[in-house]
Amino acid sequence: MKLENKQIAIIGGGPGGLTLARLLQLQGLDVKVYERDSNPNARVQGSPLDLHEESGLAALSKAGLLAEFKANFMPGADRKQIMDEQCKVFFSDHEDKLEENFGHEHFRPEIDRGVLRQILLQSLNTGVVVWGKQFLRMEETNGGWNISFADGSVAYADLVIAADGANSKVRPYLTDIKPFYSGITMLEGNIADAQKHAPWINDLLNGGKIMAFGATENLLLGQKAGAEIGFYASFKADLDWVYSKEVDYNNRANLLAWFGQKYSKWSAEWKELFEQSELPIVPRPIYCMPLDQEWQAKSNLTLLGDAAHVMPPFAGEGVNMAMQDALELSECLQSEKYDSILQAIENYEQQMRKRASAAAKESLDNGELMHSAGSLHAMIDLFSAHTNK
Repeated sequence: MKLENKQIAIIGGGPGGLTLARLLQLQGLDVKVYERDSNPNARVQGSPLDLHEESGLAALSKAGLLAEFKANFMPGADRKQIMDEQCKVFFSDHEDKLEENFGHEHFRPEIDRGVLRQILLQSLNTGVVVWGKQFLRMEETNGGWNISFADGSVAYADLVIAADGANSKVRPYLTDIKPFYSGITMLEGNIADAQKHAPWINDLLNGGKIMAFGATENLLLGQKAGAEIGFYASFKADLDWVYSKEVDYNNRANLLAWFGQKYSKWSAEWKELFEQSELPIVPRPIYCMPLDQEWQAKSNLTLLGDAAHVMPPFAGEGVNMAMQDALELSECLQSEKYDSILQAIENYEQQMRKRASAAAKESLDNGELMHSAGSLHAMIDLFSAHTNK
């Protein structure tokens, strides 16, 4: 095996990095995950994830974790309603959608991000994940890398895999290509104990998802574990707006005033989102890597997930792409088809970029569609077509 007696460092303990660690561990390889969080519960995990048969679920199956996933996913959380700004429902699959249909092309079971992380963490040997390791820099040495962390410690690895997200600090050691702003910004909020604090929204959501479309702005809501609701206000904006201090993300009165102005044609009931959300609301400008990015492969460094191909979330491919990256990279590194680590990485990166480019193009197109004047009926047509297959 090409990686026998090699030390492997994965920078970042998100779903992609942890999936890769599990797959490499199953091959008996020496792998460490360096994660900047101080512990598994250091911060609230994001919105639920819908996993796809050919990518996220395929990776979990290869990792021997599909049974754990099935025991912990959220039945019914993939049910959707599409409505307008006045809460009129134009599409719903709540009545006819099966709660469990593994193996079906369009079944995308939901799982809370934190729960998925725990499944992956619990599958790893003690000491594989090293907490409190914020990446600082690294230097090539002896064919590998000396990695320096903010706490002053240094670790050596023969192979480094960057899984540290959209703002990857490792990526520049491989390529100087940077993402571009898509023109869309999302404000992310979270409501705890929604049945108590936001009963109207909680009843409307009914344990599933809502996509509500106005003229050019959206509200996207989803059920989370622990009776929580996550939501996004999504709209087109200049990048300068996010940092303009026009909105104080920690000031509820200011947020409500902004929402009343930006979403002025929306029913007043939607204000419950911002009235009951935890603060601060988190602004998320949506970026995308160039669709034609290329770089020269290295034998001691590669990328996966958002570090490699950050893209808009409007095709539901982000975590699925990262987990598929992990699956394909582990298979390339294990395959006897390739004579060297360099050749294995080069093949992985070529296929990964091609696959990611197609997904990013779909995400960009969907983002434009979802923020256009005809968004409501376009999305109804899209989901109706899938439902009827």
